[in-house]
Amino acid sequence: MSFIIYLAAGFFSGLLGGMGMGGGTVLIPVLTVFTGVGQHVAQATNLIAFLPMAAISLSVHKKSGLIDGGHIGWVLIPALLASVLGSLAAALLAGDVLRKLFGVFLIALAIKGLFGLKISLSK
Repeated sequence: MSFIIYLAAGFFSGLLGGMGMGGGTVLIPVLTVFTGVGQHVAQATNLIAFLPMAAISLSVHKKSGLIDGGHIGWVLIPALLASVLGSLAAALLAGDVLRKLFGVFLIALAIKGLFGLKISLSK
């Protein structure tokens, strides 16, 4: 049964990650809540899973003409640096603190999404 949970988590995380929505918002909670994986392992797994998703997504978006290749370094280099620093910080934090910070992040993401919705009640 856990194989199916891992498979579903990987599929939906990859799907959301490929769409630019952040696969970790699915993968980390599924790993910690449904499979009992520790917070550090779940977040490390997410970081490792993100690398191929990001490479494939970047390639697809580049081929679609959605990325200006001449300026990608201005985004890529700081993103890689932030990823490394974030990983090091996460490794130093206690699991409980990391879990709470991730929870706050998910709540902030939900609030941002809620206020970003444009609902039209008129026809």
